Amino acid sequence: MNFLYVDDNRLLLRFLEKYLRGKGHQCAILHDTSKVINWLAMNPCDTVILDIGMPKMNGIELAALIRRSGYPDLPIIIFTSLGYDEESMTSCRKAGCNGYVSKGLGPSEIYGALMRVLENTALK
Repeated sequence: MNFLYVDDNRLLLRFLEKYLRGKGHQCAILHDTSKVINWLAMNPCDTVILDIGMPKMNGIELAALIRRSGYPDLPIIIFTSLGYDEESMTSCRKAGCNGYVSKGLGPSEIYGALMRVLENTALK
């Protein structure tokens, strides 16, 4: 699987990139939300993981922009340190996100949550 992970936390970017690569996946990383649409236009990608709280544009706004930019079926997962906040989850669904995963989980739990969201997306 080929992931794009967007987060303003560079340490976390590198950690998840390395973890996903260790699981046999490809993972590109971006910390600048303004580069995402251009990156998607030039690179194949199976799933986008977005941090919810980023400067310039938050993950929910970016997810809506990705949907409006011609990617209606691309799985988008919000990755957040906010925990499971009902208001944020509702906003994510309205923006077209496929799932919502907490950063507070351990690496294997994060990976399991990502895979469950992707399995559920594929079933729909």
